[in-house]
Amino acid sequence: MELDDAVLYQDDAGVGGGGDVMSERVSGLASSIYREFERLISQYDRDVVTELMPLVVAVLENLDSVFAVNREHEVDLELLREDNEQLVTQYEREKALRKHTEEVGPSFNSDPQDPRPTESLLYQRQWNGTCGPEMRLK
Repeated sequence: MELDDAVLYQDDAGVGGGGDVMSERVSGLASSIYREFERLISQYDRDVVTELMPLVVAVLENLDSVFAVNREHEVDLELLREDNEQLVTQYEREKALRKHTEEVGPSFNSDPQDPRPTESLLYQRQWNGTCGPEMRLK
């Protein structure tokens, strides 16, 4: 979590505490609601907000947890996008290599008595990482 996107819970606002971190958006809402509660208390009486305040605090805490889950999902989504991009790149490379293999065909090493590795063996080794760069197909 970035520090710019977070503000510490304020105990005097009745929003929790204990070192938990609240999103800046929810913290702003909590501050506005707290000021409105103070105005209502000064204008009427403390009893006006006594039952309402715990409900509002619970809603704000739930909203903050939803924001936190959403941030986690955004991070997961970005990681999945990167994975997908890598897989697409790998797929395109493999597709091009297979096309090249089909074009070259059996003429590469058609003599079964020849001890040199066949293109398919080089292809397998390349993707398994078992052959050196000098043997990799270009």
